[in-house]
Amino acid sequence: MSQDEMMKELERLKAENAALKGGQSRGLSLRVSEKGGVSVYGLGRFPVTLYKEQWEKLLGMSDDIKAFIKANEAQLKTK
Repeated sequence: MSQDEMMKELERLKAENAALKGGQSRGLSLRVSEKGGVSVYGLGRFPVTLYKEQWEKLLGMSDDIKAFIKANEAQLKTK
């Protein structure tokens, strides 16, 4: 492989690497798991997966969760 070909390949790999890294920071995404649950990707290292009824129950508590966070703000850490 010539010097010129190696430089072109290096640039291609750098571009590919940048594209792959950029995909990680695109935010949250939703998928249906193999077992039929709803998985949220992008919150941490692993997805959060719950079944439909569990999500509905959790989302129904959103006001309670927000109030709890506000009441316990001094004890909670942020990332």
